[in-house]
Amino acid sequence: MNISGIVVQTHPQNADSLQHELASLPGVNVHGASEEGKIVITVEDTPEQAPSDTLMGVQNMQGVLSASLIYNYCDD
Repeated sequence: MNISGIVVQTHPQNADSLQHELASLPGVNVHGASEEGKIVITVEDTPEQAPSDTLMGVQNMQGVLSASLIYNYCDD
């Protein structure tokens, strides 16, 4: 099991659409967003993709200014 906590920064006007796009990714849960455009997500490993690959994909999404790994938990 591998769980990562990530803060995604976007422009405030893009936050709603980006939250829906993030939620559609395997292993991603959206927990909330601020009015300033910060979105809090967790990423769990899936059979298809490791969290590190998901983080790289999030960083390259249209509208994402930054995606910062805040927390990581790994256990068998």
